[in-house]
Amino acid sequence: MTQTTAPRVRTLVLLILAVAGALLAGAAPASAHAALTGSDPAQGAVVDTAPPQLSLTFSEPVAVGDDSVRVLDPKGERVDKGDPANPSGTTYSVRLVSGLPDGTYTVAYQVVSADSHPVAGAFTFSIGAPSETTVSVSAQGSDEGFVGWLYGFGRYVSYAGFVVLAGGACFVLACWAPGARVRAVQRLVVSGWLALTAATLGLLMLRGSYTTSGRIGDVFDLELLGDVLQTKTGAALVSRLLLLAAAALFVAVLFGAYARTADAADPDRAAEGDGGEPDKRDLTFGLALGGTVVAAGLAASWAMSEHASQGLQAGVAMPVDVVHLLAVAAWLGGLTALLVALYRAPVETPVGRDAVRRFSRLAFGSVVTLAVTGVYQSWRQLGSWSAFTDTRYGQLLLVKIALVAVMVAVAFLSRRWTQRLADARVATAAEETGRAEGTERAEEEKQPAGTVPAEASETSKTSEASEASKAPEASGAENDEAGQDSVRAAQLARQRAAAEAARQKRLRDADPNRFGLRRSVLAEAGVAVVLLAVTTVLTQTEPGRTEQDARAAAATSSSASATGQGSGAVSLTMPFDTGGKNGKGVVSIDLDPAQAGDNALHVYVEGPDGTPVDVPEVKIALTLAAQDIGPLPVAPDRITIGHWSASGVQIPMAGDWKVEVTVRTSDIDQVTVSKNAQIG
Repeated sequence: MTQTTAPRVRTLVLLILAVAGALLAGAAPASAHAALTGSDPAQGAVVDTAPPQLSLTFSEPVAVGDDSVRVLDPKGERVDKGDPANPSGTTYSVRLVSGLPDGTYTVAYQVVSADSHPVAGAFTFSIGAPSETTVSVSAQGSDEGFVGWLYGFGRYVSYAGFVVLAGGACFVLACWAPGARVRAVQRLVVSGWLALTAATLGLLMLRGSYTTSGRIGDVFDLELLGDVLQTKTGAALVSRLLLLAAAALFVAVLFGAYARTADAADPDRAAEGDGGEPDKRDLTFGLALGGTVVAAGLAASWAMSEHASQGLQAGVAMPVDVVHLLAVAAWLGGLTALLVALYRAPVETPVGRDAVRRFSRLAFGSVVTLAVTGVYQSWRQLGSWSAFTDTRYGQLLLVKIALVAVMVAVAFLSRRWTQRLADARVATAAEETGRAEGTERAEEEKQPAGTVPAEASETSKTSEASEASKAPEASGAENDEAGQDSVRAAQLARQRAAAEAARQKRLRDADPNRFGLRRSVLAEAGVAVVLLAVTTVLTQTEPGRTEQDARAAAATSSSASATGQGSGAVSLTMPFDTGGKNGKGVVSIDLDPAQAGDNALHVYVEGPDGTPVDVPEVKIALTLAAQDIGPLPVAPDRITIGHWSASGVQIPMAGDWKVEVTVRTSDIDQVTVSKNAQIG
């Protein structure tokens, strides 16, 4: 059975890793955790005169640099000057060159949010009237290229390394002390330390390029590295490296001094009456306390620089995040160590039912802790039930909850296999005890009266050997033969020991209860790999609360721009294309004062180059669908080239009115465009 199980295990593990890799590779680029909630001028706005500065407002504080905000004219030339300033709170402004001509201007920004993630975007506004522009700025940020992929992979490896390091050590100390002597478990924990250390160094090197240019060549830029070290994220990564040095000392003691005293520290032996010497108990307590402190410090290096450090109740969220990460490590890391122990532990040090039961209790406590802290984190990051389905963060969180539910269900099966294994062991032990007693009685009955017992016979043989040792030494040939016999005897003894170990391993692997436990734990570990991948993507995704707030702010900004709340008038700009010759242009509507009652209406028609153009006909219609009013026709009079107006336009009531404009550019070419405006 061993020969058929190992290939299946390898195949399943490779399949799990492939699924996790596909999940990471197929995930969308990491969204920023701060969002642009407003700007002045607003996105898509058309202002009458050139503004002296441009202001951007974000949902949380961001870090800005020299080139964080760029304003480009229609020819692609920069018209901003000076570094961005932070006049108040989350608003950042940059001065513009004075006397800017009419036309469409492009704003491109790239900043770093307070929770360490890049924020990039672009939009346009116009002065006087929209115009053609040669600028083509992508909203893709530095975190969406190859460097961004490497950074995301490094985050996954760092989480996995922490889970294996902290969880594996916790499994040894709390559940299975003899595991400190098992090479496979030692390699697992050390591999976790190496993975976390390498990933942390990689993240530190990638950080500068990740938040600025996104170029692979900037990874080794020492100036960028110096800038990173002065940021909160850089300080967190350096702190993690220092704590990993302490973790290396902890691992050395765990697999050194503690491993040598593991038998006395084993709770199974303690239950049998061997409580261990005081210094051994002190070593166990010291390792548990020191390991908890180091693990909490490592978890805090994430909490102090990511989601928990910003937003609502940061002072509460960071400790909760630390506890959440520790519970994840104890559960998933302990599960990984248990899987390794079940498949790779030597015959003389098998993982027993008591160790599995202790881990089951530890896992249950971890799941309860995850549930409590997870509810708080979900409320903090989502803020509403609708965010579960309306935001990417909420959708990923639903996937994570489903995976946790699957793991708990599989863990229930593991508990059943553990109980069956325990019952089978009790039955086997009773059977072996009865067989041994029966054999002893049979041997006593077969012993003839007056014969010498086996012990006496052995004593006699020993005496004879002692007498023989006093005889003269044998010849050289006889000594050689005796030496060869001893070598052969040693080889035979080793062969017998190996054969016995192989036999015991076959018997152990043939146990259906142990085989079932192995499969269920392997299934748990497979789900855990995917769960960790989803968690990594989740930490790089914009929180649902932030996403919804940004949407609401953008809608408010758009509505304010459309209704011209600052001046009491509505200004609407709509591009049109009738499909005929010279059929493209822009029509603008001004409605003043945009209130119920009398209003003045002005219509401007311009070509693609921003110059006024004449068209044969322009018609206006107003509709209030919520009250089933309209369409109300408006026939403006031509004033001059490209300008029409109408006075005394009656709007019966306030509401969200639909303004339709029909533009005819020839006898057969016309088009109707529309836009909504809040009146009153």
